[in-house]
Amino acid sequence: MKMHNFSAGPCILPQSVLEKASDAVKDFNGSGLSLIEISHRSKPFVDVMENARELSLEHLGLQNQGYKALFLQGGASLEFLMVAYNLLEKKAGYLNTGTWADKAIKEAKLFGDVDVVASSKESNFNYIPKDYTIPSGLDYFHCTSNNTIFGTQMNHFPETDCPLVCDMSSDIFSRVLDFSKFDLIYAGAQKNMGPAGTTLIVVKEDILGKVSRHIPSMLDYKEHISKDSMFNTPAVFPVYVSMLTLEWLKELGGVAKIEEINNKKAALLYTEIDRNPLFKGFVTNKEDRSKMNATFNLTNDAHAEFFNLALKENGINGLNGHRSVGGYRASMYNGLFIESVQVLVDIMQDLEKKG
Repeated sequence: MKMHNFSAGPCILPQSVLEKASDAVKDFNGSGLSLIEISHRSKPFVDVMENARELSLEHLGLQNQGYKALFLQGGASLEFLMVAYNLLEKKAGYLNTGTWADKAIKEAKLFGDVDVVASSKESNFNYIPKDYTIPSGLDYFHCTSNNTIFGTQMNHFPETDCPLVCDMSSDIFSRVLDFSKFDLIYAGAQKNMGPAGTTLIVVKEDILGKVSRHIPSMLDYKEHISKDSMFNTPAVFPVYVSMLTLEWLKELGGVAKIEEINNKKAALLYTEIDRNPLFKGFVTNKEDRSKMNATFNLTNDAHAEFFNLALKENGINGLNGHRSVGGYRASMYNGLFIESVQVLVDIMQDLEKKG
């Protein structure tokens, strides 16, 4: 039985993508070689890398606007460091909305002054700060669009007089935004693109090369751009699966279509959380609720044993909440069908009837 995978990451992937990836591991394009055996410098894989990069820009609407797409390694955690290494000369601004933003701030402080412009840390990150003022003259302003652990998501992005940097690891390609507002976007693949092991970076070239420090080649965005994202051996399999997922998204109808589907999934689950007296959402302000990661708790722990058993019997995987929040977390990434959300809602309703 195929599980209903609500895991926060690595993500669920479309079945067609898994099948194509499986075939490629056995025999890539009829070559008699596995995808993971061929040279990463060979034309077949260079074509994969180029297609993945081009599709990324196409889905974001950033072709021919001075942006470059890269597939690097080290996850978003390395990007916390690389962003500051490449952009922070004197002072940067950060919005602290969760654990990963907190970690990004920690790394940036190694390179210069950091102004935490606003934070929801005092409330265990259960809301998105608003009505904050970004100082002028910053080297860049950094925010995190979606917070997997706490289930919050930014719906409004600030206007700044400096480059706008965003960690979109957990909601990239899930909704339509004016992506030209951002000067640098980064996202680990393991939420909405593919398996863990590669990270998408989309950067506007003209913001680079302005810090006075020497940047080691492996950490220099300009170096990776000059080598067409092939400075070192890339993560061949994760890049290939990401390309397949981006192709699947294009065939589906693009980001606008998947946003429509994601809205329906989120509405289905949040309606039940709000209606059912046995459940309570973690995020207090409905406007701040994530459409990717819905966090909620039982109002009475006495129901936990029955609920957990029902989840297991119905093939639901990965619903446990993060230890810092507890309760439950339903991650509804692009590859999750609404039918899986309906199974979860049916279990919640059945618990109410038996409660």
